[in-house]
Amino acid sequence: MSRKPASLSKPITPSGRKGSHLNTTATQPKLMLYIGFFAVGYMLASSVFMMIQTKLALNAQLVTVLSVVLGAYISVHKFIKHQQRALDRDEINRLMFGGVIVVWLLTMIYFLGIWVFLFDAISREVLLEMSMQQPLPLVSALVMILVLSLVSARISIWAINRLLDPNRKGA
Repeated sequence: MSRKPASLSKPITPSGRKGSHLNTTATQPKLMLYIGFFAVGYMLASSVFMMIQTKLALNAQLVTVLSVVLGAYISVHKFIKHQQRALDRDEINRLMFGGVIVVWLLTMIYFLGIWVFLFDAISREVLLEMSMQQPLPLVSALVMILVLSLVSARISIWAINRLLDPNRKGA
């Protein structure tokens, strides 16, 4: 009968951190509220930039990145304030994907509203005809802005999470 040496290190929990044997899924916060904060921050920033663009021309990609950064700041700040800890890697990923999905769903609703209420039949027909003749520029632009929003959300959530981490401030 062979004996196994005792392990002195703490087991790694499903969240990727070393910790106790407790079930961490029961203590994990619901991120839906913070995804909502992300979407609200993004929409507020986008609205402000829309008002600014009536007087001053701004780059669309810059506006997207700044809006994502503001949404990330609001959601991470609220999470740290409520939970008294920083986000872990899984929570960062879920917040990033959830926030970008909600923002894009709201953007689709916005564009659908423009399509229905602002465009007349001739404008719709011209836009559809143009999209059918050359779909590649439209599709590539949509993919690029989606990648830009995902990358900027990931980087800004990670950076703000590190910046606002209460455990790093005391050290």
